[in-house]
Amino acid sequence: MTDKQKQDEQPLTLREMLQSVVAAAFGVQSNKHRARDFSRGKPSHFIILGVLFTLVFVLVLFAVVKLVLHLAGL
Repeated sequence: MTDKQKQDEQPLTLREMLQSVVAAAFGVQSNKHRARDFSRGKPSHFIILGVLFTLVFVLVLFAVVKLVLHLAGL
């Protein structure tokens, strides 16, 4: 078995999954990575990371708005 075949059978790393979730969230996921995600990834991992990413994204937006309003004196 070649290294490429071994790599294609291994589950995705946390970094690969995070990159896929962020790319998908912003709509820039490539077909190559999408195919990799479907063949090597687990849906439950992507769902959990997607929910966590969305939560963090909303909290960061909320914090930025609060900071801007505070600096504007409102």
